[in-house]
Amino acid sequence: MKAIICEQWGPPSSLRWAEVPHRTLDAGQARIRVRATGINFADVLMVGGTYQVKPAFPFSPGLESAGEVVEVAPDVTNVAPGDRVLAVSRFGGSYAEELVADARAVVRIPDEMDFKTAAAFPVAYGTSHFGLTHRGNLKAGEWLVVAGAAGGVGLTAVEIGKQLGAKVIAIAGGAEKCAVAREYGADATIDHRTDSIHERIKELTGGQGADVVYDPVGGDVFDECLRAVNWEARMLLIGFAAGRIQSVPANRILVKNISVIGVVWGAQAARDPVLISKQLRGLLGWYAEGRLKPRISATYPLAEAATAMDALLSRQYPGKIVLLS
Repeated sequence: MKAIICEQWGPPSSLRWAEVPHRTLDAGQARIRVRATGINFADVLMVGGTYQVKPAFPFSPGLESAGEVVEVAPDVTNVAPGDRVLAVSRFGGSYAEELVADARAVVRIPDEMDFKTAAAFPVAYGTSHFGLTHRGNLKAGEWLVVAGAAGGVGLTAVEIGKQLGAKVIAIAGGAEKCAVAREYGADATIDHRTDSIHERIKELTGGQGADVVYDPVGGDVFDECLRAVNWEARMLLIGFAAGRIQSVPANRILVKNISVIGVVWGAQAARDPVLISKQLRGLLGWYAEGRLKPRISATYPLAEAATAMDALLSRQYPGKIVLLS
């Protein structure tokens, strides 16, 4: 089989498309013929050596994929050969024609869901649902602010926030991306290129401030949101796409009883794949009911993964980018 291979830390251009051997199937594992693979910012970090997980060289990046099960270990009962599935791979491996995955992190997909959509689903929707419910305890009627709201993860937070009954303020860059956020349910938008984030949050919430902030961006956006939160607000740290890691003055936490909460869905998936798979099955049920509409803005052949990753870094596409194999 062929796969995208990382042999040294570096930019996407350092990746190589190569023939690799088939992996042996161990207990508890399933072999999947990969048809589509979702691209995430974490993939770029993994290739660059700055992600929290550093696989041994050579490795194939990629945290999520979809395809058909072709083989399972004798002890696997939740999926079987021929099943159409999505899979989560905490330590990479999805940028390949074939994936060997922990079967507990493999979930059947609805008949009406194609592989392209399924591959774009688990990381973004899983992160947002886990963050807003398990970590953020978002309640109906609360004000939710979503940074990076037109991105792959941010857009799902807008959708799920609305499904949970929150009032959603979406932060994005430019009129077009703000329009996408409104299309996905945002009650109001803030263009960080032209607006004062903290002033607009205060204005939109009637001076109350945000109850929950969902932040995959970091940097100045986080600082601005922190200035406009309500009593006992929850600041959910998803990532640092802006390049500067958030730094929180302790006095600001103390003054309003603010909670600053880390959200690491991938590590949670590795520690408790049964919980994560259960949550994904629930989200797939929402999809089947028409309550979620994954947005895929571009697709690339698997062999052109480096180009696709550069497209992700350009931030020109709202929603997700998917590799097809």
